[in-house]
Amino acid sequence: MADNALVLFISVLVIAGATALMALALRWRRKRRRARGNPNPTGDYAPRTAWGPTSGKLNFSSFVFMDVDGDGTYGQADRPMAGIVVRLFDQSGRFIVAARSNAAGFANFPMSSTRRSAVIRSPGTFRFSVSVPPGWRASGANENQPVRVTDAPGSLVGLAGEGLPRPVGLTPARMVSGRTPAAATATLSVMGNGQLLESHPLGAATTFRFPLAAEADQVVIAGGGFDRRLALSAYPADLGLLASGALEPDAALSTIGFDDITTRGLSKIPSGYAGLDWYNLNAMSRDHTRNSEGYVNGNVSGAYIAYTSSGHPAEFGRAAPFGFHSVMLSAAWLRSEGESALVESWLGDELIARDEVTLSALAPVQYAPMLKAVTRVRLSTKHHWQMVLDDLVLAL
Repeated sequence: MADNALVLFISVLVIAGATALMALALRWRRKRRRARGNPNPTGDYAPRTAWGPTSGKLNFSSFVFMDVDGDGTYGQADRPMAGIVVRLFDQSGRFIVAARSNAAGFANFPMSSTRRSAVIRSPGTFRFSVSVPPGWRASGANENQPVRVTDAPGSLVGLAGEGLPRPVGLTPARMVSGRTPAAATATLSVMGNGQLLESHPLGAATTFRFPLAAEADQVVIAGGGFDRRLALSAYPADLGLLASGALEPDAALSTIGFDDITTRGLSKIPSGYAGLDWYNLNAMSRDHTRNSEGYVNGNVSGAYIAYTSSGHPAEFGRAAPFGFHSVMLSAAWLRSEGESALVESWLGDELIARDEVTLSALAPVQYAPMLKAVTRVRLSTKHHWQMVLDDLVLAL
């Protein structure tokens, strides 16, 4: 009896295997016929008559952007953000799934009434919840949005939303930070629209860090020989160790955005570009590398950034002194959030500035030493992860 049972079991396996092979063969033949096409041209452009769900899926998307001007609306000055987590909840408040925004700013949630792999498969009211990074704010106060999905028998996937979630703008907490040398004092003033917003005394040998009001557009430092003036950006600013003899406010400045080096996705920055010598820095399109949040979020102008190749130290400079005003610095990956950048500036053989800057892959920091004369700048990271540069501002 045991032998008969074994034979029966093996026979069932053989039949099941043969059935599966036949099914695969039939599916392969259908795919081959579809790929080959139909020789009859009469149906090439025929209107669809049988409207109903297909076997495909449709992305139901939440769009997240860096709100550069802080007005809560996605406008021409704003830029898509990558790596932002968006969570999907059902109408009972139960968590379904989380997705991160891609290089175009979209967090995608597949929808289909026929595909089991879709995350939205039936009608209901769903909540899209954008995870706001610590210290940031959703400028439109719309980080949580309910969206109703209904049956739509004639649609591509059998379902349709009453509308996609509205774009969610995020703005980072802006700070101004830096250090003062020993035996020196100064005053830091925060300005907005030409008016004094606040003033802070800076003691000797101190590290300072002050939050900036939304209307702040300029920082002025006076006293101790550290006089300087910085136009603020939408991002945090780090002045480094204050040095005497800073660039004059009316100095002629040039911004290097790395957008005119190549039309390809990636290129080594050649020596001679912008009149400088370059070492171990690459120019790259912001979306050239998949799932790299910092290459997207660290891009503040144009479509290209520079980065330290393979995370190794990089340099730029020339024999004739030039002014080093500022540069936007970011971490290349969320996995390296909080990486420390070391920026060393030289005048000939003399090291005149050495600053550590904490990096984020969510937004750049405006490192602004405003040095009047340097001949070489060296960039490195503590843990050898890639560092992203954009809008390098120099007095050449």
